[in-house]
Amino acid sequence: MLQSCNDESFIEEGSADLDFSLDTLRFDTVFTELGSATRFFKVFNPHDQSIRISNLRLESGAQSFFRLNVDGVGGNDYQDVEILAKDSLWVFVEVTIDPDNPLSASPFIIEDKVLFSTNGNEQVVYLEAFGQNANYFPNRFFGGNDTLFTCNFDSIIFDDPKPYVFYGIIVVDRCTWVFPEGTQIYVHGGVGNNEDTGIYNDGLIVFLEEGRLKSRGTLNNPVIIQGDRLEEPFGEIAGQWGGIRFFNESYDNEINHTTIKNSIVGVRVDSSAFLQISNSRIMNTSSSGIIGVHGNITAQNTLVHSNGGNGVQLAWGGNYEFDYCTVASYGNQSEALRANNYLCTDPLCLGELLINRFEGRFSNCIFTGSGSDEILLEDGTFGNNPGVFDYNFNNCVVRVDEFLDTELFSNFFQFCDECYNVQFGDAVFLDTDESDYHLDTLSVAENKALPSLDFPLDIEENLRDANMPDAGCYEYQY
Repeated sequence: MLQSCNDESFIEEGSADLDFSLDTLRFDTVFTELGSATRFFKVFNPHDQSIRISNLRLESGAQSFFRLNVDGVGGNDYQDVEILAKDSLWVFVEVTIDPDNPLSASPFIIEDKVLFSTNGNEQVVYLEAFGQNANYFPNRFFGGNDTLFTCNFDSIIFDDPKPYVFYGIIVVDRCTWVFPEGTQIYVHGGVGNNEDTGIYNDGLIVFLEEGRLKSRGTLNNPVIIQGDRLEEPFGEIAGQWGGIRFFNESYDNEINHTTIKNSIVGVRVDSSAFLQISNSRIMNTSSSGIIGVHGNITAQNTLVHSNGGNGVQLAWGGNYEFDYCTVASYGNQSEALRANNYLCTDPLCLGELLINRFEGRFSNCIFTGSGSDEILLEDGTFGNNPGVFDYNFNNCVVRVDEFLDTELFSNFFQFCDECYNVQFGDAVFLDTDESDYHLDTLSVAENKALPSLDFPLDIEENLRDANMPDAGCYEYQY
């Protein structure tokens, strides 16, 4: 007995796991004033020998919102923590929240990890707290789930002055959602995983056939829809949430004076769905800003920029009309505008092509970027049926080069009436490095547009020149 007390042995196998009383420690209080909360979990040694945790720490260290207390000792980094055979230890976690801080200092979702390193084996317990008083919709624990939301053909107005934080995949049907001016929507993204769909991108807003969106911002009080991570370095990181999708035959959708940012896709309009977007900004997406798949889109005074994919991607035909829009594609390999009239029936697109008629009208727009070709048009009939690929550009500023060498589109400028082809060195925008797409003093887009009685004001409600307005969403201000 005395020998066993003096010669305590520790398990050394890397496969020796610890057990935990939970995998995620959540602080489910919505703080309305400065306050602290303490919760705890237990760490178990299920083995017949003692075990030594070589390192137990908070992943964010001293910068964390959380603080640890392990068996009565405070800190955020512990070395050589021992647990006897079949024994356990307590880990207390405290978090202090000031919901009146700006989101950069006290974000909606505060996350961290408690990391355990034992014999080279890494394990983790997740920490999650809520740092702002907000409307968590459908609820604060819905990440990784999907829900069908309906209101029996009535309307839901999101008019609470507190911001809204959306969780999971929200599918809207038989209901009209109204975002009044000033509505702030923050979408909690990430990766979801369930038995039905497998692994997928979380944070998606879907409108089915009888679902409608009316986003009604104003110049001075726009609607903002973005990810919920605004602290550094997340404030301008793309791909944080899925995006907005208008499913087949959803109609009467309107987006005005609205900013959509930091998503995977900005908006997607599926077969026979309708969207009108105006005076809006779609930016900082990891994929395309606007996608239409046999859809119907009208866009005016809209800015699309900083996209990982195409600024505007129009596939499998549809009907599209863009007026006074600026689509800028800098720093990536995808065109500002890509359009086709076909759908591949196999992954490599070697088999039959399904054709749908494409009709596109682009007037007084800018399609440019850092590539030599910022427009790519593709006709699945290879010109054998011109009626199913009908396009026209009027008074646009474009950037094309090798695209003109293709046999099918060598006559592109016959369908781009009074267009200007941007050359290397031409001034267009004020400062693309700072994402400022106002026109430069010497911009080639000045005086290139055709006057339109329908759109006398630009995206900032500045009056356009009555005789020689500028192309794009901004009118140059002298």
